[in-house]
Amino acid sequence: MKKFFVAAAFAATAVSIPTVASAQRPPIIMVDTDTIMETCTACVSARSQIQQKETALRTRAQTLRQQIETEGKPIQDTVDKLGDKAPDAALQARIRAFQTKQQQASQEIETTQRTLQSTAAHVQQQIGVRLISVVEQVRARRGAMIALSKSATLANDNSIDVTAEVLSGLNSALPSVSVTPLPQQAQPQQQQPQGR
Repeated sequence: MKKFFVAAAFAATAVSIPTVASAQRPPIIMVDTDTIMETCTACVSARSQIQQKETALRTRAQTLRQQIETEGKPIQDTVDKLGDKAPDAALQARIRAFQTKQQQASQEIETTQRTLQSTAAHVQQQIGVRLISVVEQVRARRGAMIALSKSATLANDNSIDVTAEVLSGLNSALPSVSVTPLPQQAQPQQQQPQGR
């Protein structure tokens, strides 16, 4: 009987030790990356600057569209009046000049859009690199084996949520970011056709 109690006590101790250890240090931490990307200091500032650039782009596109319409209407009216007749050399020159302006306006908007997309990607890259670093520091400090994004879970316990700690660390480590396009070497390269 004495051996039974000793064995039972040993078994209870063996079972309770891992439970206590795991209760103190959960092997998983969870970070709400969506909340962090919405609220971090650098994120809010960068988003505001990008929105200003988007507004400027929309305004410029509207201005160019109005200019093109204003310049194009008289040319189109003149062409319509000709009916089946061919336009003279002067009208052909006006048409070519107008088409050139249309192409230049389109290229300007496309270039600005690409620059804006590159800027947004650069901002995300800077925040992402630092966010991963901060999450890794928190994971190591907490002794967790893995860090998960809250959006990647179906259900979770708030006791493993370290979002506030990560947000504080990110705000300290990265108070601002460069709101500029990606450096040239970091931009995706277009495939060049290979000769044979």
